Amino acid sequence: MFSVLAFAFLAGAPQAAAVADTFTEREHRAHMAEGAASGPGYQKQFWDKTGNAMTDAYRGCIASNAGDKTPFTLVADISPDGHPLNVEVRAPIPVARCVAAQFSTWTFPAPPKFPGSANYPIVIDMSAK
Repeated sequence: MFSVLAFAFLAGAPQAAAVADTFTEREHRAHMAEGAASGPGYQKQFWDKTGNAMTDAYRGCIASNAGDKTPFTLVADISPDGHPLNVEVRAPIPVARCVAAQFSTWTFPAPPKFPGSANYPIVIDMSAK
């Protein structure tokens, strides 16, 4: 089995964001997407659609979890049709899991292509002020 996987990797098969990737690798890939030529435009579309819902979800999750404002980071892959996949949080506290659960049900603007991946990586750092 390992030799088949190694061959696919060495043969240059497209690398989709895999669930087995570490959180840090996914975070890095998302920051690369943000810095790409299409990154700022997609970030604007994404936040124009998501900003209020994200704020409302975050506030509601804080309120329902004893006011816990511990910062956390969310990573996800956005499918070509705008659906979130592989949503994961670092600092898997109840507030973070609550936000991730809501985020997982939303639909986002169709993302630009990201080289080497079928989906578009995204990272969101959450903290309350």
